[in-house]
Amino acid sequence: MSSDETLRIWSAAPLGPEVSRSLERLARNDDVAAVAAMPDVHLANAVCVGAVVATRSRLFPDAVGGDIGCGMAAVRLGCGGDALGDRRRATEVLERLRQRVPTTQHRSATATLPESLHQRPLSCAGLEAKKSRIGRVQFATLGRGNHFVEFQRDAAGQLWLMVHSGSRGIGQAIRQHHGGDDGNLSSIEARTSAGRRYLHDVEWALEYARLSRRQMAEAVNRVVGEVLGARTDWESYFDCHHNFVRREDHGGETLWVHRKGAISARDGEAGIIPGSMGAPSFHTRGRGNARSLCSSSHGAGRIMSRSEARRVISTARLGAQMRGVWFDNRIANRLRDEAPGAYKDIRAVMRAQRELTAVVRRLEPVLVYKGT
Repeated sequence: MSSDETLRIWSAAPLGPEVSRSLERLARNDDVAAVAAMPDVHLANAVCVGAVVATRSRLFPDAVGGDIGCGMAAVRLGCGGDALGDRRRATEVLERLRQRVPTTQHRSATATLPESLHQRPLSCAGLEAKKSRIGRVQFATLGRGNHFVEFQRDAAGQLWLMVHSGSRGIGQAIRQHHGGDDGNLSSIEARTSAGRRYLHDVEWALEYARLSRRQMAEAVNRVVGEVLGARTDWESYFDCHHNFVRREDHGGETLWVHRKGAISARDGEAGIIPGSMGAPSFHTRGRGNARSLCSSSHGAGRIMSRSEARRVISTARLGAQMRGVWFDNRIANRLRDEAPGAYKDIRAVMRAQRELTAVVRRLEPVLVYKGT
């Protein structure tokens, strides 16, 4: 960990020069009180993924990112990992997931938003139009890239579900409307009407993402009942965001804490930290580490860009890294940029943040459903 007063770093491996420069530039901003870099930190536009940024009076849309509310949900399924021990069942589950959990959008004729989202307006007519058009058909859809539905086995052999998704296109529209994604780290004074509008829209997107994950988990529950004959233990369900901003007290100051690819890890707080596709994931409890702004990593973090991964990882190499995990082999060529080898070792990430969060449960992947 860095001992610098403003920039604190928990690292699983040496940081590249571009990542270091990005973090240092952020820490020098006049309104920034502290920056905490998590062990999965990696380069992104304006603000690194895996960065926690505390400011005194200003909001930085790029320190939240466009997939506002992106996060994880987990729930225990009512069967053991051996329920997916044969190819026939695994193939049937994957096929039904494709039908019940679209990766891009629902058919317009049947798509709806929950009433709580439909009735709550966004801050301008343009965003309201996108809510009706984009937000409606993308609600409860998975998305592409690193988003997934995964069946996982715990140490006792019990099967768990993990869902990773966010606010989809409407979150990106909110960031762009409020001046994010220009590469220059634009900011908004929180106490102004513009700041209040941004915070209102962020809260809407957080709720969208949370409800979307829950609805996808319910769709998976129906698949589990039909194919595996199991019932989901809904009392075990929990959820956490890793792209958001909120008001928090740290070091005697009340600050705006932005997390972009990081989860809140207050003392005893439940968290979900996924590995890469084919690697272990973890349920955690935060340790409330003050220097990390009570945060921990949100996952493994990339070590290869998508273009580099597609260049160096073959379908055969992907298959070898995914041995023992069911996935749709028909799209293997398009999943190469999501191969485990494109990500940091999640075990090293977890070791690097032992003072930030404690492992409650380690889970091994059994079946992975992803879009491309």
